[in-house]
Amino acid sequence: MDMKAAKETARAKFSLHGPEEEFDPRVTAHRGDLADIALAGKMFAPHYAEPIAMRCSAPKAMIRKGGGKNYEAVSELLHGEDFQMLDVAGDWAWGYCVLDGYVGYLPVHALQHKRKTADPTHLVSARAALIFVEPDIKSGVMKRLPMGARMACGETSECGKFLKTGKGYVHKRHVQAIGAKVIFDGTNSAADLAEQLIGAPYLWGGRSGDGLDCSGLIQTIFSITGIDVPRDSDQQMVKMSQDIPEGDDLRRGDLVFFPDHVGIMADSERLIHGNAWWMQVVSEPLAKVVARFGETEETILSRKRPS
Repeated sequence: MDMKAAKETARAKFSLHGPEEEFDPRVTAHRGDLADIALAGKMFAPHYAEPIAMRCSAPKAMIRKGGGKNYEAVSELLHGEDFQMLDVAGDWAWGYCVLDGYVGYLPVHALQHKRKTADPTHLVSARAALIFVEPDIKSGVMKRLPMGARMACGETSECGKFLKTGKGYVHKRHVQAIGAKVIFDGTNSAADLAEQLIGAPYLWGGRSGDGLDCSGLIQTIFSITGIDVPRDSDQQMVKMSQDIPEGDDLRRGDLVFFPDHVGIMADSERLIHGNAWWMQVVSEPLAKVVARFGETEETILSRKRPS
């Protein structure tokens, strides 16, 4: 291909064909000066970047609206989860989470090149997992990983109770193989996992066993059961398409959506939810939650039954 033809090809690739598409800025890697190269031809930007595949090496890292600790938190990347990095400025990386497409900034030191890490085989299915120096509960603890974190595990220890990780050992009762459907007593429904998190502190943007917001709780517990769920409650309400017929009673595992809020039913009457009223994950009567929102027809926006 000659130089003129090459320029024409490049111009066609990066030109905008028709009006810009509408987009959700939460899950569209586009800002004033830069955009993901996948958006070329769909959205205008002065520059486009090819993402670099990274992986979270810290126990967890908050994702923020801007590159600094004073910016609002919007989500959280957990150990072993993938991140597509588009830019680095100082100590902050900008890009998006592979799990849900959520865009934001996080400390660059929390990331490692994906090619330098082993692919995760297990995830933390308990509220937290401890990484021991030796396969012995009396040995030193190297690290604490929250529920939802992912790691690469190798052979089982001689005692049969631990799995070897890249650094140290994790007890088998704290993790499950990614994609597995059975843990502990033989169940790992979303409601079972939510009950493990009762008492966990409320954290805006949080989505781990160390702290969660309402939608972070829902995303985390469903992710462990193998169901990909969007980050925010409005996105989740759209994703969960099976409405509960009017007049049908709620049951364990059903989701109830309010304006900017969501919870999961423990039974026909009690809701498990992370909330700023109690500043923690609690199980309480649904009627009390409705009363706090106010007695209006729009208090409960939707009731969904995950399939």
